[in-house]
Order: sequence, then structure tokens, then C-alpha cells
Amino acid sequence: MSSPDRLTGLDVSFLQLEGDDAHMHVASTIIFEGPAPGYVEFRDHIESRLHLVPRFRQKLRFVPFNLGRPIWVDDPQLNLSYHVRHTSLPEPGSDEQLKLLAARIFSQQLDRSKPLWELWLVEGLHDGRFAIIGKSHHCLVDGVSGVDITTVLFDLEREPAVPPNDPPSWLPRPEPSDPQILASTLLERATQPAEAIRTARRLVAGPRQLSRRVSGTLGAVGSFAGSSFSAPPSPFNVEIGPHRRLAWVLEDLDRFKQVKAQLGGTVNDVVIAAVSGALGRYLRSRGHSTRGLELRAMVPVSVREDEEHGALGNKVAAMMAPLPVWCEDPVERMRVVTMAMGDLKSSKQAVGATLLTQLADFAPTTIVGQAARLQPRQRAFNLVITNIPGPQFPLYVLGRQMQTVVPMVPLAKRQALCVGIMSYNGQINFGLIGDYDAMSDLDRFAEDLEHSIEELVAAASSAPGRYDPVEPEAGAWTEVGETV
Repeated sequence: MSSPDRLTGLDVSFLQLEGDDAHMHVASTIIFEGPAPGYVEFRDHIESRLHLVPRFRQKLRFVPFNLGRPIWVDDPQLNLSYHVRHTSLPEPGSDEQLKLLAARIFSQQLDRSKPLWELWLVEGLHDGRFAIIGKSHHCLVDGVSGVDITTVLFDLEREPAVPPNDPPSWLPRPEPSDPQILASTLLERATQPAEAIRTARRLVAGPRQLSRRVSGTLGAVGSFAGSSFSAPPSPFNVEIGPHRRLAWVLEDLDRFKQVKAQLGGTVNDVVIAAVSGALGRYLRSRGHSTRGLELRAMVPVSVREDEEHGALGNKVAAMMAPLPVWCEDPVERMRVVTMAMGDLKSSKQAVGATLLTQLADFAPTTIVGQAARLQPRQRAFNLVITNIPGPQFPLYVLGRQMQTVVPMVPLAKRQALCVGIMSYNGQINFGLIGDYDAMSDLDRFAEDLEHSIEELVAAASSAPGRYDPVEPEAGAWTEVGETV
């Protein structure tokens, strides 16, 4: 069995995809009721919880000669003041100033010689509020386990009934030398074939079951691979730079459930329909024809098991979702999306994507790197839309309630726009990340998204009947708004 401290093939791909113009970290901007805690109090609070997320005390070490996937090792020089930072907004402390600050922080790469995370305490937000901007590298955490970290670092009650115990003392393990890392990697590689032989023996013992498994596996992989080669050209697929813009749309989750109840489908289908409408409106207002145009979104799907919540690393597959930007009628667009997403759920695309990412664990690191670098040339999708189901109850830090959380998702090469969605305590919030130059009018796209949502809500309110809902296939798609 491989070391639990070794990155998976999928984790490595996020390192390989990173470049000067594409940063592979995920982040969030979280707004709290005020007043803000003092910096030292906040830093000490984070320190008291670090034992619950030990990966935050570890850094990457690369295998000499690139002969294996990197490993996590304890950082003996961990300096919490480097990772937990403090700043203040100038007067008047507006939301727009917070967006500019968050985008600037999001535009800076994480230092790979240190643990790959930061938390910024931001004071001075208007109405006596404050914010926390956090970011972690994608090789460390996916969206769902990031939610788990949030629930660990924060409290479930304003004043916890049982105060937390004093954190255990931490003594970092000695950092291994390059020869030690190389030797352990080669030993691990040498011992894995024995496990493979034992697995093969178990499979051979049941040839009929093996035949069915192989047939199903090939069908699932073929379904995903067949969906992944042709996304149309669009103004969103251009060369990008290192700088980002942030906009957000904050919504009430019940309004999306209302659309679902009246027009059928799932809350996720409502999200896809709303984004599709916004994309079409945005393109048409800028003189682009959308006649017959169907863009494609890569939609990450969590495949994390219930018992894996709280574990870091990536447990995510993907589906390629069609975006009918040609359709201007909100009811028709919702119907088209619901039917298309239902077909995707039954096509085993997510299963095929999971198998492909698992295969990366067996590929040499150099091959994984080449495959990752080929991604921008393939243009398998036009943008990413990622749905993160957050906790449907309030969270607190040092007695202050979290009011709003906005996700921030990285842009890949030649991907100028990304839409992150996260639900929390009755809200559904859209974090829009755009390239600073290619999406200089990102705020206009936010307005188009607000208009598209209003169209769907109005259409649902006047709908004469109710479509039969299409429930998500178990395990294939996590419903936004569902308690994690």
C-alpha cells in the first residue's frame, strides 16, 4: 500500500497544472459579524486547532530525479505568523474594497517550500463586520474537505458548552534527507507489485465477476473520454495572465428550491440553467451570436465517502455538462438542462472520470506532468462550475457568527472565467473569478447572473403546473444545500 503521506496522481496533476498565469489554489472570502478579534487572539485560536488538521503543519518534499510522487513531511520551521496574517481595509471598508483585496491575495502563488495555506484576518469592513480570507493549494484539499476544515477550525455554537481541551504539544518528526526520500520511494515501488499480484489472484478467482467489472469499467471510461474532446471556441477561452478579479452574487437557497419545485429537476440543475442564461445574455450584449451555441462546463463531482470527511487530499471526479446558452426562454432552458443532466447521471461519466484519475496513481510522475500540460490544448470545456455543499447551520469563530461565505476557484490555462457556488445556512452564494484583463467587465457578468436567476424565479412563480422532479443518482452528484 502506498504511503498516506504521498500525494495521489490527481494531487500531483494540480501541481503540474500550475504556472505563472494559472494558480492552483482554492480560497474563500468569509464575512463575520463584528467586532473583529485581535490578531494575537485569532492566531492563537488557529494554533489551538492545528492538531485537528495536521496537514497544515506539513510541507511538500519532492523525490530526487522525479522518480516518484512528492510526499508530505512535517515542517520543523513552521511559523504560524507567516500563515496567519492581518490587514485592515481603508475607509469606508466597502464590499468592493474587500473584493479587490481578496482578488489580489488570490492572485499570489503559495510558496511551495512552506505549508500550502494562508488565513488573512481583515478588519474594517463596513457595518462593524470583519472578514477572513483563506486559501489552500488544490493538491492539499478539494472543495468538500475544505468545508470539513472550516467546521474544524470554527465552532458550532457561539459559546461552546464544553471549552476545547488544551492542544497536545507538537514535536515535528525529523525532516528526511533526499537519500532517505529516494530510498523510501524505491522501497514502496518495489513492494507494490506484491499487492498487485494478490489483487490479481483475487480477481482471477471470480472470472465472471471480473468480466462484468471490466465491461462496466471500459464503458464508464469510454463515456467520460468520449465527452471530453470538443468544446467550442468562446471569448472565455483566451490567454490569461496572473491577476484576478472577484465578483459575487449572494442568493437565498429557498428561491432555488422554489424553482426546482415548480419546474422540476434538482437545485444543481437550477444552478446550471441560471449560469447558462447569464452566459448567453453576456455574450449577446457584446455582439456575439449564440444561435445554436452550446458551451461546456467541467463540473467537479465529489466521490468522497462518508467516512472520509475530514481527510485532506482530493476525492473528486468530473462531468462535462452542456450549457444551452442559445436558449433565451428560462422554462425551456431549465427543461433542456434537466434532461441533459439526467442523461449524464445515467451515462456513468463520473465513474469513468474517477477511474481515469485513479489510473494516474500508477503513472510515472513525468507522464502525469505531460498529461497535465496538454490540458489547455484540448479545450475539453469552456469553464468550470463547481458546487460545494456547505453546512446548513451557523458557524462561529471566537463568538462571532459567520454571515456569508464566497468560494474562489482557480482558473486553468486559457480559462478566463470560473463559477464557484457554495451553500451555507440557507444561502447559495456564487463566487465569480475572472482573469483581470480578459474579464475586465466581470461585474457586468454578475449582473447578468442576477438577471438570469430572477428570470427563473419569475418563470417558476407563474408556472401553471409542476414538472416531475429528476432526482440525482445516488453517489453521482451531491446536491447543493445538502448538509455535509
